[in-house]
Amino acid sequence: MKTALYILQVVVSLLLITSILIQSRGSGLGLAFGGSSAVYRTKRGAEKMIFRATIVLTILFMLISVAHLFI
Repeated sequence: MKTALYILQVVVSLLLITSILIQSRGSGLGLAFGGSSAVYRTKRGAEKMIFRATIVLTILFMLISVAHLFI
C-alpha cells in the first residue's frame, strides 16, 4: 500500500509540475502560442481546463501527502 502511494505521489507531482509550467506567468496559454495580451480576457477552452486540472492535482497531491502520515 505504501509503495502504491509513493508511485501515485510521484506521478501526480510530475503532472502538477507539467501543468504549472504550461501556464505562462501573467500571459495565459493564448500568449504562449502567439496571442496578444493587450486586452483583458477570461480563461477559455484549454487554458481553463489546464487551470482547473492544476487545482485538482494540487488537492490530490495534498491528500496523498496527508495519507502518508496515517499509513
